[in-house]
Amino acid sequence: MAIDELLERYVNFYTDFAFKKLFGTEANKDLLISFLNSLLAGKEEIKKLTYLNSEHLGTMESDRKAVFDVYCENEKGEKFLIEMQKAEQQFFKDRSIFYSTFPIREQAQRGNWNYRLKAVYTIGILNFCFDDSDPGYFHHEVKLMDTKTKEVFYDKLSYIYLEMPKFTKTEDELENLFDKWLFAIRHLPDLLERPQRLYEKVFERFFEQAEIAKLNRQERLEYEDSLKAYRDWFSVMETAKNKSRAEGLAEGLEKG
Repeated sequence: MAIDELLERYVNFYTDFAFKKLFGTEANKDLLISFLNSLLAGKEEIKKLTYLNSEHLGTMESDRKAVFDVYCENEKGEKFLIEMQKAEQQFFKDRSIFYSTFPIREQAQRGNWNYRLKAVYTIGILNFCFDDSDPGYFHHEVKLMDTKTKEVFYDKLSYIYLEMPKFTKTEDELENLFDKWLFAIRHLPDLLERPQRLYEKVFERFFEQAEIAKLNRQERLEYEDSLKAYRDWFSVMETAKNKSRAEGLAEGLEKG
């Protein structure tokens, strides 16, 4: 595919290139701050973010390495691990918990230490659904809970998952900044201009940074490679689904 054949006006957010450019670069830090504040909805107000090293080893050199998509901390020292995931893995939840241990363990201090920790947020923007029980329930917030009292046992560890395919609001149905962010993320490659409802200044920046025509040549080459990888992945997943359906149908007919 040649560069000139890119027909979309804006990048596909679910490509690694777009996600890291829009949410993982110093120049676009304001976009991530706005998104996180809309997600937390007043529970936390982030004024400043510092990007941290996204590659981590365990306490021993032989420990398995974790590579995060975007890793940062706010002015209070609280950690935010933001992941964009295209497809469900077999042990998706296990992987998420494993990754969250790194921001916890790295807070250990030498010498006398009372074990006081800063909050850790693991945030997953998911281009798949892992819970089919409720088609309208897409915003999951998970904490450690006492199973008898149903009260939060520890409020400094949060896992937030957004099942993006379940977010089906139209532009006219957008109620708040969080809705607008989800709409922009999900529909970005399908849009030819910034929607009227997304009038906030932060979205002017978001769409400006997402415009393919404004990428330099190196960025466009990187985006093209990232988009090809995304489309190849999508094709493989669709093929697997269709094959599974066909095999299931054939098995049913045979039994019938």
